Amino acid sequence: MSVWDDVVGQREAVATLRSAAEAARGIADGGDSRGTGMTHAWLVTGPPGSGRSVAARAFAAALACTDPHEVGCGHCHGCTTALAGTHADVQVIATERVSFKIEDMRPIVSDAQQAPSQGRWRVMLMEDADRMVERTSNVLLKAIEEPPPRTVWLLCAPSPQDLIATIRSRCRTVSLRVPAAEDVAELLVRRDGIEPRIALMAARAAQSHVGVARRLATDPQARERRRAILTVPSRIRGVGDAVLAAADLVELAQAEGKAATEERDAAERAELLRTLGAEGETRLPPAVRSQVKRLEDNQKSRATRAQRDVLDRAMVDLLSLYRDVLVVQLGADVPLVNTDLEAEVRALAADSSAEQTVQRMDAVGTARTRLAANVAPLLAVEAMMVGLRPQASSARL
Repeated sequence: MSVWDDVVGQREAVATLRSAAEAARGIADGGDSRGTGMTHAWLVTGPPGSGRSVAARAFAAALACTDPHEVGCGHCHGCTTALAGTHADVQVIATERVSFKIEDMRPIVSDAQQAPSQGRWRVMLMEDADRMVERTSNVLLKAIEEPPPRTVWLLCAPSPQDLIATIRSRCRTVSLRVPAAEDVAELLVRRDGIEPRIALMAARAAQSHVGVARRLATDPQARERRRAILTVPSRIRGVGDAVLAAADLVELAQAEGKAATEERDAAERAELLRTLGAEGETRLPPAVRSQVKRLEDNQKSRATRAQRDVLDRAMVDLLSLYRDVLVVQLGADVPLVNTDLEAEVRALAADSSAEQTVQRMDAVGTARTRLAANVAPLLAVEAMMVGLRPQASSARL
């Protein structure tokens, strides 16, 4: 087993990163860095589910590896702690809010200036680097422009265009692609012990997103929620149906977002009050109130992101449904994503034209764009649902 085993369907990217990690060991031991392919800043890009974070963590583990014979062995202390997120020299930076703030970035930049304490390199692995606004990006830019000799930055984003030009121009880019569903299914069988038929069905339904595929394969409730979302289009016949369906979907997203954060929010508040010596107090001093307010603001931002993530996933699932409808309408010789909903797919295909299906896919894509632009979720989803009704599509023909 090596650190690269879970990076599925990315042979070229793994070869690039493995070669750089081998070169990095030579550089750290006094070798020349010229012509080795190793650099101080990397940008790992790829669509959601392609395994950006998995690849970046594998590279970080390879840089921390202490095995004298194999770089990225997967079993030494450096590899195991780096993959687990507990290595002293590997700092994983992520946000549960909508975006990184400047006050989040400044201590991270300061940490990057420190020399490694255990291994050869200090690795700063930044997930969701695309969630930096321009002001925050400029704080990071300074650290990447003038890096310490033993610090490596690993940035993850869907595409190079999600970062400002001055940052991406200083990074070496490694592009990932969506892995084949069969590769994802094989990983689920090997790593999680999932039955092959279920693993393949989940991998196709998740469109090769490893995390989503694992959840669908192991959680029957997740499969039921997804099926409920994908049966919505067949029930929409008018504006009233569309509005009600939108309200149900947003309510579901709010409930899931709340369920994902509520228990943690309460624990964080209790821990803060205990630390400040205000546990059990009915009236908080002004200084304590300000810190509690700051925590509540962060928690609210985290809940907003959780809700948006649920809605965006639902929209991706709807796009997969209409993709299947279009496949049937065009007679394409490719497998369906939603094999368990073949009857519903064929009914929708028979009830509409390919042009109408494309228009509905456009409506879903527009809703995703609006949601990313901070439009009120209910308004974005209502407009999308109205665009899915048969009457709306017919009127545009």
